[in-house]
Amino acid sequence: MDIVLITTLIASLFVIIGMAEPLAARLSLPYSVILAVLGCLIGLAAIFFLRTTLTDALNPVAEAIINLPIRSNVFLYVFLPTLLFQATLGVDVRRMLDDWVPILVLAVIAVFVATLGVGLALSWVSSLPLVACLLIGAIVSTTDPSAVISIFRSLSAPRRLARIIEGESLLNDAAAIALFGFFMGFVMMGLPDPTLQDALTRFPMLIIGGVLTGWIVARVMIRFMGLFWRYELAQQSLSVALPYLAYILAEQTIGASGVIAVVAAGLTLNIVGPGRLPPEAWTNMREVWELLAHWAGALIFILAALLIPRMLEEFRLSDAGLVLVVVLSAIVARAVILWGVLPLLTRLRMSPAVERPYRVAILWGGLRGAVTLALALAVTESFRVPVEVKRLVGILATGFTLFTLIVQGTTLRWVIRKLGLDQLSALDQALSRQVVAVSLQTVREDVSRTTTNYELDRQIVRSEAKLFGDRLESAVRAAEEDTAVLDKDRVTLGLIALAGAERDTIIARVRDHSISSRLSETLISDADRLIEATRSSGRAGYRHASRRIVAYGRTFRFAALLHNRFGLSSPLASLTADRFELLLSQKLILRDLDGFIHGRIRRIHGRRVSDLLNELLTRRVEMVDTALDGLRLQYPGYAEMLERQFIRRTQLRLEEREYNAMRADGLIGDELHTALMQDITARRAQSEARPRLDVALQRTELVRQFPLFTDLDEAAAKRLARGLSTRYVNAGEVILSEGEVARSVYFISTGAIELERAGQTWRLGRGEMFGQLAILTRKPRRFEARVIVPTTLLSLDEARFRRLLKRSERLREAVRASAEKRGMDPSTILPG
Repeated sequence: MDIVLITTLIASLFVIIGMAEPLAARLSLPYSVILAVLGCLIGLAAIFFLRTTLTDALNPVAEAIINLPIRSNVFLYVFLPTLLFQATLGVDVRRMLDDWVPILVLAVIAVFVATLGVGLALSWVSSLPLVACLLIGAIVSTTDPSAVISIFRSLSAPRRLARIIEGESLLNDAAAIALFGFFMGFVMMGLPDPTLQDALTRFPMLIIGGVLTGWIVARVMIRFMGLFWRYELAQQSLSVALPYLAYILAEQTIGASGVIAVVAAGLTLNIVGPGRLPPEAWTNMREVWELLAHWAGALIFILAALLIPRMLEEFRLSDAGLVLVVVLSAIVARAVILWGVLPLLTRLRMSPAVERPYRVAILWGGLRGAVTLALALAVTESFRVPVEVKRLVGILATGFTLFTLIVQGTTLRWVIRKLGLDQLSALDQALSRQVVAVSLQTVREDVSRTTTNYELDRQIVRSEAKLFGDRLESAVRAAEEDTAVLDKDRVTLGLIALAGAERDTIIARVRDHSISSRLSETLISDADRLIEATRSSGRAGYRHASRRIVAYGRTFRFAALLHNRFGLSSPLASLTADRFELLLSQKLILRDLDGFIHGRIRRIHGRRVSDLLNELLTRRVEMVDTALDGLRLQYPGYAEMLERQFIRRTQLRLEEREYNAMRADGLIGDELHTALMQDITARRAQSEARPRLDVALQRTELVRQFPLFTDLDEAAAKRLARGLSTRYVNAGEVILSEGEVARSVYFISTGAIELERAGQTWRLGRGEMFGQLAILTRKPRRFEARVIVPTTLLSLDEARFRRLLKRSERLREAVRASAEKRGMDPSTILPG
């Protein structure tokens, strides 16, 4: 085929792609529906002009369209990795991990239920073998969620709900294509229907092999990107190679799922990339991938749509009934997930409640797209698949896709309006009035400064100021006098605004390099969690999310377990260093929010609400200070190094600002500015390198700081440090219960403990111990120990404690004092 003609056709397709998006917005239809319709029309026009006797002038163009070298491998090896990889880069992995249970269950169960439902229904009404019916079920089980996601976002739906649907759809594609490859192998080889044993032996290899391949390839590429940190184009080029290498290695080398390998590679880069690449490089890389995915998604859809007329050429009237069976069984299977699995997950407190209108929208929005057509095309191209199976696969997959796009896609907006999902809630309407009022106040101040600086005509300024003042007064009055909003909702609105300001501050600090880009995603995720928790649970949600930010998570505890049990210190050191930086960054960010409360929120909601928000913010600052002070005490000197690093970053930021100002004023030329900025970049890279935290060395230093251990020599202190185990406990947790058999003694490194016995309570703080009397008397514990604030404990088993007691006179004195305080004779419990 003439290369000029192919190039012209591809360029024409890009023109159509560029026109399709504004046309979809104009017609209020999903973008994928417009692409599918245009592709079908082009394919039908090509067939018409090729077969008509009216004219032969367009025959070369029609032949070029029909004979375009479009094969399933083009979709699966060229376009699909791009789409999946960009989707994984675009998701918030850390926030998605909060909902990994519903996401994983929805994705896996949805695919299996759809595959089995469609496959069994077809096997009952057709003469196809069961494995071929299951193959069709796998092909139509993958959904195109773009329309539903865009509608949720346009309706300001809860972000957590949109995130669950997005994560489900991402894993849905991977699981469906893995199932497709599983059943395709049986169809091509003419084997009998697969058994449960076949699935248990082959399917896990597809998943595990794909995950390992994607992770290994991504880690290697990230290492190379780190070596080329000065060369942004080189980093982006490596990122383009990453999904294709992962896909090909998984598919062609080890026989695993290439789709899952691409997803694993993208998730790995998403998690590790922000900490290994400069902020600008990471941002630009994601923008490049958004453009590549936009082109790939549009091309795969329109090229697949070009094939629809050809795939339906052998359509028979009897096939319409089978298409109807596929449609009904797929809708029923999706309804089972939405009305069966989701409510169950909600009752088990594993998923947020999904209201009935949203479930109806998700059900009707289960559009199928280009991936379904590409998988069907792969079946029709295989010479190993029986002819009748190929014909029915092509017709059923194409017919079902057309139904979802033309019937469901065109009526989706109507369904949304009927469900009332296009209306803002009372809280959202109040929030919009608040946003308008605050924004107009800021605009008035900025306009006032501008008119003063430019010395505009005073008469005109006063006239315009009066008009704008009337509008501002009306907006403020609407925000203050909204009777539909209760006082508690006003507090909620203020907290949402405060959390939004916190998020904006984080982004600004990352851009000016005051905060390390390594932790930017985590800080932004924490701010998003604050916003969502406040929207759903008000003040209580804000408090809970605030405590969760400073609390020790499961990952931290697991790292401590690895360190204590197996001597693996690297994970604990890395997470502790992250915690240092996070807390220090939180402290700096929270200090900036006080002005936002007094400058903006008070204008809208009054002094009472602003004072309450200021009180909540003060408590957050105290929590962060307490946690940070605890780390300073536990790891002496490390916080000082981080604070010095922050000062150096601030110096570089201010120095960069001065150079830019001198260049803008014409005081220095471009050549000198470039040389100065290169020096800034080199020094900034050095400041991004975080100082190393040696957990073992820090623990020895910590032992020396305990008043109970000051009389130990160097060797004894090191032995004690090796024998101590660390336990990180969140506020409110019970660490020792009454009647429990004593096996360890606890020393408080940071935090505070409340002991309760027979209705009496007393508190212990840093440097104190508890549990020693139960060990020495060999009796069950007579008290309950509860944590007051996030606390770090050092525990020592009974044998080591008894040996230490013999060597340390100061420790024996502490035991005697605690025994006398409880009315016990010290001579009866201390060893002789």
